[in-house]
Amino acid sequence: MNGLYNTHVKLLAFDFVALSPNPKDQSSFFRNGALLSRAEAVGVVVTRDFKPGRFLRFTIDDGTGCIPCVLWLNQLTSSYFSKRSPTGVRLIADVALKVSSQIQLGVVARVRGRITGYRGMVQITVSDVVLEMDPNAQILHWLDCVRLARKCYNNFSNKGV
Repeated sequence: MNGLYNTHVKLLAFDFVALSPNPKDQSSFFRNGALLSRAEAVGVVVTRDFKPGRFLRFTIDDGTGCIPCVLWLNQLTSSYFSKRSPTGVRLIADVALKVSSQIQLGVVARVRGRITGYRGMVQITVSDVVLEMDPNAQILHWLDCVRLARKCYNNFSNKGV
């Protein structure tokens, strides 16, 4: 593994949609030889598909492209959470429901989560969403992405993976 695995890597949409699945591990993806499993993106919410008690599927546009995102809302019925404490699961479900109501068309959102594949496309399975009130948030994210790509993300090769 490399130092970027399990780190929320800041990506622009054009880099995100170009990620390649890892044939050995379906929970990771490659970007220029770097193995990634988590991402962070900032953009304007341009689509929203809400299924109460199931999920909120939405897309953010950062100006370089669109990133599909899914926020699961089925914590109270999913077997995935069956071994966790009921109080903790209720808290997670309440937070997810609150966030889902805030994700509306036109808002600028910072999204963090796991990179996953769905029907041949990459998406972010959301673990954290913050609505950005700073009008410069998108530009600052862009600058971070460019700086990090130059200094960190492009320094990996397939040899060490």
